[in-house]
Amino acid sequence: MSTSEKLRNVAIIAHVDHGKTTLVDAMLKQSHVFRANEQVAERVMDSGDIERERGITILSKNTAIMYKDTKINIVDTPGHADFGGEVERVLNMVDGVLLLVDAFEGPMPQTKYVLRKALEQKLKPIVVINKIDRPDQRVDDVYDEVLELFMELGADDDQLDFPVIYAAARDGIAKLSMDDDSENLEPLMDMIVKEIPAPHGDADGPLQMMVTTLEADDYVGRVAIGRIIRGTAKTNQNVVIINGDLETRAKIGKVFVYQGLKRTEVPSAGLGEIIALTGLGDVSIGQTVADADNPEALPTINIDEPTLSMTFGVNTSPFAGREGQFVTSRHLRDRLFKEVQTNVSLRVEETDTSEVFKVSGRGELHLSILIETMRREGYELQVGKPEVIYKTINGQLCEPLENLTVEVPQEFMGTVMEALGKRKAELSNMTEVAGYMRMEFVIPARGLIGFRSELLTNTKGNGIMNHVFHGYVPYKGDISGREHGSLVAIEQGDTTGYGIYTLQDRGTMFISPNQAVYEGMIVGENSRDLDIDINPCKKKNVSNMRTSSSDEAIRLVPPRILSLEQALEYINKDELVEVTPQNVRLRKVVLDHTARGRARKNGAKVVAK
Repeated sequence: MSTSEKLRNVAIIAHVDHGKTTLVDAMLKQSHVFRANEQVAERVMDSGDIERERGITILSKNTAIMYKDTKINIVDTPGHADFGGEVERVLNMVDGVLLLVDAFEGPMPQTKYVLRKALEQKLKPIVVINKIDRPDQRVDDVYDEVLELFMELGADDDQLDFPVIYAAARDGIAKLSMDDDSENLEPLMDMIVKEIPAPHGDADGPLQMMVTTLEADDYVGRVAIGRIIRGTAKTNQNVVIINGDLETRAKIGKVFVYQGLKRTEVPSAGLGEIIALTGLGDVSIGQTVADADNPEALPTINIDEPTLSMTFGVNTSPFAGREGQFVTSRHLRDRLFKEVQTNVSLRVEETDTSEVFKVSGRGELHLSILIETMRREGYELQVGKPEVIYKTINGQLCEPLENLTVEVPQEFMGTVMEALGKRKAELSNMTEVAGYMRMEFVIPARGLIGFRSELLTNTKGNGIMNHVFHGYVPYKGDISGREHGSLVAIEQGDTTGYGIYTLQDRGTMFISPNQAVYEGMIVGENSRDLDIDINPCKKKNVSNMRTSSSDEAIRLVPPRILSLEQALEYINKDELVEVTPQNVRLRKVVLDHTARGRARKNGAKVVAK
């Protein structure tokens, strides 16, 4: 056995918005990855447009810095449990983790989720208490909460004896004690080199590498990224790709290692190095790249199963094909199956009809990010209501449960608890944190569908919620759905101010004047629980007889504009969300109002297939 003494592999894990990506930015800048006068965007690791807009990390990213004479490979991981598949994979590439915790918020649900995964893999943790410059920081309390969390997750004695560092990532400083003076991140870098074990294994043995990430390249095909567990990878080396019992021969094209934000081609790479390989053909995540003469498979990666599914179908509305570049079922099928290759938590199944696919993922955010990405790429599609995936365990129907944490100002506590009670949530813990009540619930996953927008409404935008998968339990009974019906357009045309004005006392409108609508499109929410067919395109009749009051200015209530996530949460089973590059529209599955009326009369409900 040997070790790569001048190499460290570390992942940064944390809850959303606790400063992972900002800390990586500071480490890159202080290790002179950028030239002195170079203008660098904030959050350079969040390279995707959606990541930048939402301020979240969706895909794990690799980078590397040189500190003194040691190379540190850093993996920036997502904080959302919806992207847990990403976290589990990348933890296989590292020997230790930096657990980043906000100096005010303390450990949050996702902190717990990713830490559990790290402790199960016996990785060495370093706790970084970040944002110590906050005026409301409570560093001592947060340290105690982290220690309690380690004990709760069953950490062994070695893991419980974790080193702690105090940091302000935005200012690029870290220190071993709150009383120390510091101007840079050197204390953190020194601790990584000292505490994180160097990769060890058989450096001279036959090659073994697990493919943990894939990237698609238009010129060289799939790029397989992973860590060398044993041996050396060389350019033009003959290898075998092992997938269960199936073995495929291949030849390594080029070998790349990470330096800063770039990949650098090298003739060979050794034990413990995180590398990218080209030329391996149809390689997939979880497969082993092994020496051709001694092919040995590595243990497979276990990934949490999907808990939520939706139907993705070809856009069949009257406005189909007006905006999108990719509109056919073949386009949709190719794109979804391409996504499965790199998105390990996703499942795609073909249904009885060739134009509809069942797509399963880890949560609403996981699936809505996919939809948002596709619409930006020029796809048109229509998606059905998100539904949880049930399982039969020991002959009993079981459903997924989630651990939900809600933070609200005290005056909204009663309203939120009442709303969650209707959704079959059970309160498990309640604490007060600086004027906010932090409540922990166990709730069926289907009870969370549509709750985020209700929480923001009930708390006037002050509520914060996070949830992680808890497990499967026997079915908990029916949960009442949306309490309001839809206002549905009865004809195709452009809406008018007069038409909307005459209808706005019926409920909340989703549309503005001069907007194109079609029959069966949902244009508002009824104040009652029934659907109503309306005509927002109605024009004012012109006559010679006028009174002084007849031409008074029409006063319209501003419409409620739904985001993609809100639209997915809002719809019922007989409704769809039409997604195009420029618009998100709500519609009924059956557009014709007479056919809908007939079905309603017969007591049948038309459901998206």
